[in-house]
Amino acid sequence: MSASGVLVIDADEQKRLSLKAVLDFIDHGPVSLASAETWNTALPAADSVLAVLLGDCGSDDALLGVLRAVKAWDAGLPVLLLNQGREEAAYSDEVRAGVLGYLDMPLKYRQLTAFLQQAQATREGPRQKPSERSPELFRSMVGNSPTIRQVRKMIEQVANSEATVLILGESGTGKEVVARNLHYHSSRRTKPFVPINCGAIPADLLESELFGHEKGAFTGAISARQGRFELAEAGTLFLDEIGDMSLHMQVKLLRVLQERTFERVGSNKTIAANVRIVAATHRNLEDAIKEGKFREDLYYRLNVFPIEMPPLRERIEDIPLLVNELITRLEHEGRGSVRLTPAAVMALCQYRWPGNVRELANFIERLVIMHPFGVVDVHDLPEKFRAAAGVTVTAPILPPDTVIPEEIFPRMGGFEAPRLPREGLDLKEHLHNLEYDLIRQALDEAGGVVAHAAERLRLRRTTLVEKLRKYGLHRGDDVT
Repeated sequence: MSASGVLVIDADEQKRLSLKAVLDFIDHGPVSLASAETWNTALPAADSVLAVLLGDCGSDDALLGVLRAVKAWDAGLPVLLLNQGREEAAYSDEVRAGVLGYLDMPLKYRQLTAFLQQAQATREGPRQKPSERSPELFRSMVGNSPTIRQVRKMIEQVANSEATVLILGESGTGKEVVARNLHYHSSRRTKPFVPINCGAIPADLLESELFGHEKGAFTGAISARQGRFELAEAGTLFLDEIGDMSLHMQVKLLRVLQERTFERVGSNKTIAANVRIVAATHRNLEDAIKEGKFREDLYYRLNVFPIEMPPLRERIEDIPLLVNELITRLEHEGRGSVRLTPAAVMALCQYRWPGNVRELANFIERLVIMHPFGVVDVHDLPEKFRAAAGVTVTAPILPPDTVIPEEIFPRMGGFEAPRLPREGLDLKEHLHNLEYDLIRQALDEAGGVVAHAAERLRLRRTTLVEKLRKYGLHRGDDVT
């Protein structure tokens, strides 16, 4: 079972409800509420709980007692202490040793999400043997959408078997990432992972690339050479774009899969093939079989355990996490950085991404080059993203000395009215998100001072305070 729930323990019922509203707002799985006296009644399954938020228990002794009981219930369960202005040194050594971190009250969005991500990494770590897990588990498969979680689950299920895996999905969805994760979390991880793109190598050279050749086997073969099967001995051979392989080579590959032996080109010496085959394609192989372009018997040999990578447009809730991960990688590589406003990220979420994650990665790299260490808003994005978000600007570029009569733009404030996307939109949700983002921006620009933010939004301070309560926000980053 994948842990995603949060257990909130606090003596104050109103505070518990407020914390639940915040966690529900950021959509972080089921939330259970309890007081220090009743927390161990009607508990959810331990392996379904991601973290415990431990608040006021009435006294330090009661706090320590609950912490000990939680650790006895599940020793690996991360506990985040809700700190109300106390110094960390004010807590006992046992409390400090037993908690993952301290969440300052009122909660701050970035701190909360960062700690929950840390809790997830901590929670997942002990469930695998050290040889099968690493601190960067699935780091290339960022996301918390149901589809990507299902892919991760399937990888865990099949990684340690010897089953042949067929990875399906559109170009740019990360099929090789899945293959590398399969290898990394298998018993073959210490042996080579050898990829080959079957569609990028001419048909007459692919046999030599796969099986190797002897000296003089053909014109230009001036020395013997190992093929990918030999290079991948005891490891994993990744056959990318298997749907582009010629029928002639499909026959030879089928023989290797059946007999687990092969011969180099120009040799009659049989070589044993101890490799695990992982194949991938963006093509519909069942349609290719009907068209006579792919062998049915090979398809069934490859399709023992299929894994389908979803296109990015079907996991748009992962885009903010992917953007953050891509920027972090560029920062770690010393290639620069950039920040996107919530409105800009929302615009990216409404784009269709035909090139999938690869297109997103290239776009983030371009933003880093164009806006080094800057902040990118929705109006800084290319027109196709603004169009997807309904904020297209279509006014022509005119010479600077052109005078435009004021009546051409009556009461528009210099901006074009937003346009309805072709596929329509949920107006209530759109307005809700727009108001939320504008309030966040105003608070950020005002340094968290509510009065200044209200002035920027042309609102009364009391009105803005009510809206902050409505959205669970408090002074900029604060969310309760």
